Amino acid sequence: MTRLWLIRHGPTHSRRMVGWTDLPADLSDTAALARLSAALPQAPVVSSDLIRAVDTATAILGERPRLPHDPALREFDYGAWDNQPFDAIDSPELRCFFDTPGTPSAPGGESWNDLSHRVETAINRLVADTNPSDLIVVAHMGVILTLWARAADLRPFDALRQKIDNLSLTRINLTPAGPVAISANHKP
Repeated sequence: MTRLWLIRHGPTHSRRMVGWTDLPADLSDTAALARLSAALPQAPVVSSDLIRAVDTATAILGERPRLPHDPALREFDYGAWDNQPFDAIDSPELRCFFDTPGTPSAPGGESWNDLSHRVETAINRLVADTNPSDLIVVAHMGVILTLWARAADLRPFDALRQKIDNLSLTRINLTPAGPVAISANHKP
C-alpha cells in the first residue's frame, strides 16, 4: 500500500483561468507552510514542473528526498482558455466543460478524462518506480480532484463540488483493491 499525501500549491491570486500558465505562488504564509510540512511524513516529494508547485514543494521539503519535477502532474491544459479572464471565455463550451466534465475538452486543450488518464498513469509510474509507503505530491486542484474522484467513486461533476484550497492536504491510500479516499482539503 502507498499513502498519497496530495498538496495543492500556494495561491497565485490570479483571476484568470490558470492551467499551464507558469505563474508563481504566493508563499508568504510561512506559518501555514510550517504546519503543512510538520503534518507530512518523512517521505519522497514530487511536484508538477510548474513553478507554483515546484516552489511550494521546496517550501515544505525539509529533509525529505526530492524526486524530479513531473510534467504529467500539471494542471488541466485549458488550451485557448489558459490565462484568459473568465468573462472573456464565458461560453456554452466553457459551461459544458464544467457542467458535464468527462469528454468535453477545452479548445486546443484536454478533457477531464484526458487529465485523469495522464495523472493516473503518472502516479502509477511513480509508485512502481519508487515503491514508497508514503508519497507526497505537490500539484494542482484538477490533478487532486481527478485522483479524489476515482478514490471516492465520484462522477467528475460531483468531484468538482469538492473544495481543494491552496496549501491544503488531501489523503488517498493506494491499496491492491484500488484507491481509498481518506480525507480532502485538510488545513493543518
